[in-house]
Amino acid sequence: MRVNRFLLFFTCAALLFSVAASAQRKTQQQRTTPKPKSTAKPAAPQKPQSALEAMGPPPPVPALKKQPEQEVSPGDVVSVDTTEVMFPVTVRDASGRLINDLTRNDFRVYEDNRLQPLSDLALRQVPVDVVLMVDASSSVASNLDDFRRAAEGFAARLQADDRISLIKFDDRVELLQDWTKSRFQLKRALNRIEPGMFTRFNDALLLASREQFAAAAKSRRAVIVLSDGIDSGRGSANLEAALQALIQAQVTVYVVSNTEISRANKRAELDQLLGSTGGAAQFNQLRIEDLREGLRVLDRSEQNLAQLAQATGGRLYRPTTFNALESTYAEVADELRHQYALYFSPMNKARDGSFRRIRVETTNPAHKPHTRVGYFAPKT
Repeated sequence: MRVNRFLLFFTCAALLFSVAASAQRKTQQQRTTPKPKSTAKPAAPQKPQSALEAMGPPPPVPALKKQPEQEVSPGDVVSVDTTEVMFPVTVRDASGRLINDLTRNDFRVYEDNRLQPLSDLALRQVPVDVVLMVDASSSVASNLDDFRRAAEGFAARLQADDRISLIKFDDRVELLQDWTKSRFQLKRALNRIEPGMFTRFNDALLLASREQFAAAAKSRRAVIVLSDGIDSGRGSANLEAALQALIQAQVTVYVVSNTEISRANKRAELDQLLGSTGGAAQFNQLRIEDLREGLRVLDRSEQNLAQLAQATGGRLYRPTTFNALESTYAEVADELRHQYALYFSPMNKARDGSFRRIRVETTNPAHKPHTRVGYFAPKT
């Protein structure tokens, strides 16, 4: 018995000594190993307004999961003179018709309420890089074929120099096709979309901003996302961080929202339950409250999506059926073809990383120009 106790005591002591020695070696290694210097330059925005208020630095989000088959060459990556700023601008008349016959003299650009001299203007001459994003969660999963047809029709309307990539998101965010000009490559990628669960909407927008639009470029940048915008809360980012990343990357967001489709389905079921006779309504009270809360969530999400599109210079589309997706995506393509690219060199030369609010006007008060709310200055 004494031998057994001695062996037990010796074994425990040896184990404790081993753990302590391992911890000491780890501590010494951490002290002696130099920490790499970060090369990232976090934005330091001034206090902006409305949707940009109280934005902090975006939280860490896992990188995009990429498919092995990609099509990006070194020549596709271009640089831009950071002393010059380019803003894509859409102009419509009072009836919503696109205006495409304006010249540089028809525009006025203000940075923080200070008139800026325009250096150039281009219409339909600046290539566009478009990320097609699809919510593959349960709310859209049964209608993915409608999205595939709409996406192919949209790609067919792009110019030869325009590039396109494809991201699907549900409980994870996955890059199915990196930048390509090949419509065949896109079609193959569309066939790889598989339905999933939940919705990492905010993470998907943030990752697209950071990784697909990481390098500075002279092209126009757009994201077209099909989703109800209801984030499941299983990701790392919030909507404010995603919006800040989109503006930093100079991305215009077009939201094709299925909120109206979901709203119609929920209202129909709710009306049916409320119109039931006898004790059926009372028996289904939990389902009735669930539907009412679902309608409130849809309303809040739609408001957020509208603010997201407006702040980035895009639009919110609310088709009433999935059969209308083709015409909706065709309308987005038409807008991109009639978009002006305004160039100016900011009079404020400070490279302080501050947020600069932009306002674009035209000499004709009947015209309604639309662009993103501003940009972040470079920082040195």
